[in-house]
Order: sequence, then C-alpha cells, then structure tokens
Amino acid sequence: MPSAKTNLIIALAVGALISATLLALEQPTDYALLSLEWPGVSAAYLFWGAVGGSASAGIAISWLVNALCYGLGAFAILSVLKLLIPAKA
Repeated sequence: MPSAKTNLIIALAVGALISATLLALEQPTDYALLSLEWPGVSAAYLFWGAVGGSASAGIAISWLVNALCYGLGAFAILSVLKLLIPAKA
C-alpha cells in the first residue's frame, strides 16, 4: 500500500474531483445536489458576508472547502484500507 503522503495526495485529488463534479452538476440538476455542497456553500456565504468579495472568489472557496471535506473522507477510507489489507513481505 502507498505511504500516508501518497494517500493524502490521492485523497485530495479525489476530493477535488468530487467537488468539481458537484459544481458542474448544479445547474443541470436544478440545484438538487446542493445539500452535498453545504460545507463549501457555507464557507462562501461567510466569505461574502465578511469581505464582500466577488462571486468567482466565492465559487473558488466553495470548491476548495468541498475538496478538503471530501478529501478528508477519502483519506479516512484509504487509511482504513491500508490497515485492513496486509502488506506483502
């Protein structure tokens, strides 16, 4: 199995892919999957309230926060799999 650093990089890539997919599916699904994006959307609203930034910056923050949240979940799954699958000697 890969090292913890490799697992972290893989997990962040998976999280970024999930987040990008959710952002791309917003409009075609008429925002039906918005509840899956709630951590990032909440962070974007806090950003807009505190700084009053642009919509593009809010979308970027939403994508980043969702990528980190889903990446953390993927990292946990990869770590459990690493413990369950014995290493070859």
